[in-house]
Amino acid sequence: MSYTLKFAPQTKKDLKKLPVYIQKFILNSLKEFANNLSNEYEAELIKTGKIKKLKGEWEGFYRLRLRTYRVIYQKNANELVVLIIRISHRKNIYL
Repeated sequence: MSYTLKFAPQTKKDLKKLPVYIQKFILNSLKEFANNLSNEYEAELIKTGKIKKLKGEWEGFYRLRLRTYRVIYQKNANELVVLIIRISHRKNIYL
């Protein structure tokens, strides 16, 4: 079972600000993530710290760690969609 990736309008702007090689890395990583996403895969990534459930104003969202970049996403199981909310360097992601 694979999920579809959807990007919020701001996310496309975030991505275009990054160097091309980083854009390719992030997009390839997200495609792999969406294709492999299952309860077992997600549990393994949570255990290793690659995924974290966010709190506070980001309640209901998750953070995916890709090297020094972070992707904030929301998983919609009803439609098998991963909605990407933000992509940015770790120092700027929560601003």
